[in-house]
Amino acid sequence: MTDEPIYERAVPRCESFVFRERTTRFCTVVPVINEGERIISQLSRMQELAVDRLTDVVIADGGSTDGSMEAERLKALGVRALLVKKDKGKLSAQLRMAYAFALDEGYDGIVTIDGNGKDSVESITRFVDALDDGIDYAQASRFIEGGEAVNTPPIRTAAIRLIHAPLLSLAARRRFTDTTQGFRAYSRRYLEHPEVQPFRACFETYELLAYLTVRASQLGLRTCEIPTTRSYPANEPVPTKLTAHGNADLMRILFRTLVGRYNP
Repeated sequence: MTDEPIYERAVPRCESFVFRERTTRFCTVVPVINEGERIISQLSRMQELAVDRLTDVVIADGGSTDGSMEAERLKALGVRALLVKKDKGKLSAQLRMAYAFALDEGYDGIVTIDGNGKDSVESITRFVDALDDGIDYAQASRFIEGGEAVNTPPIRTAAIRLIHAPLLSLAARRRFTDTTQGFRAYSRRYLEHPEVQPFRACFETYELLAYLTVRASQLGLRTCEIPTTRSYPANEPVPTKLTAHGNADLMRILFRTLVGRYNP
């Protein structure tokens, strides 16, 4: 008998297109939805940098309808697998889908980078090195030495530095400087830790990102920040989630994370 809760492994239904066998210890998961030419340009750049030979590339598609997920083109760009979510939920559901695939495929760790072309894909090698050195959670930061923030909207910078990062740092019991970024890495040891349990249906929107930011250090696992560049387009409208409804949801997630509501 045990008093530990038993959780059903909640993984969204998906359609899987696997183009080749696993060839590397780590994989790079790229969540997307209707990123158009941004994801194509990003994958091309990753291929130029041989990221697809350093790590297997797995696309986690939330249901794109813009034609960017054409299988033969992705295969030619070095993608190992395309997973298309066929279930409810948003980003966290996409990530649960991809992380379950990665663990089932035997990867020792996962790098995650957004598919919108804003992040420095050349920094992926730093995350792989961190995983190889035994880091369990690595977080990208544009605000530490060696990092760079390009055209970041002032309201976003203020929200990160005054609200998001301080609250999650408090929950994590260690200081993080750039907690909104999806550019990060997780070890297999972290994701499979019995006191983490990332495959739960409560993670649907941005909950999983906040939760996994803080849980590793709470459990005494090894964490670090890695300097990266995040660039917003110049002289173009900046896509943003900063709406009244979005802000309310974000604050709800932050405070639930702070008080441990997502802990198993």
